Amino acid sequence: MDDAQTMVITGTRKGIGRYLVEYYAARGWQVIGCSREPVDFSLPNYEHYCLSVSDESAVSTMFAAIRKKHGRLDVLINNAGIASMNHVLLTPIRTVQDILNTNVVGTFLFCREAAKLMRKHRYGRIVNFATVATPLKLEGEAMYAASKAAVESLTQVLSRELADFGITVNAVGPTPVKTDLIRSVPQEKMTALINRQAIRRYGEFQDISNAIDFFIRPESDFVTGQILYLGGV
Repeated sequence: MDDAQTMVITGTRKGIGRYLVEYYAARGWQVIGCSREPVDFSLPNYEHYCLSVSDESAVSTMFAAIRKKHGRLDVLINNAGIASMNHVLLTPIRTVQDILNTNVVGTFLFCREAAKLMRKHRYGRIVNFATVATPLKLEGEAMYAASKAAVESLTQVLSRELADFGITVNAVGPTPVKTDLIRSVPQEKMTALINRQAIRRYGEFQDISNAIDFFIRPESDFVTGQILYLGGV
């Protein structure tokens, strides 16, 4: 068991999740990550679990190991998520189930298990991932936007349920970032989306970590239940 500040980040194999691992590990955090497949990097203060975030048994086992090894958890960042850009008439039920399992069930399970561990020290910071697809009501993103609307509601309700334990629960809603999540989206659709923002550019990884930094500061103990959209949406 150690006394280092400990953080769990989901979906760390690539993209935003991998960036967040490297960013916070470089700042001295003990970072614990997970993804369905192994990662191709190694850091001295990083440990990795291979699992599906919607697998309750695997998630419980992961947190039992964290409890045994570290005895604490200070921050949870629910980054894992999937999207699918399809018209509703062309969206198969398997896609619907995959999106809901990863984005909603996975976020719920990690919030629940993290809160059990955070409650022990009456301190914790949970940051979930929303999306600008929800307030912009993006065509072709019906299930993705709906799943993230559920995450927003979950964030706001949990902020009330967990406040007495010293745990804050907030969410950051990025604009499009150049990751695998948007690689298959036609450029004209991305341009049209970005033009709906007040600040008309793609999001950068550091835009996201900047918002997360604010939410997880000890001094942000009076900030909870908030959804922070980036880009001026």
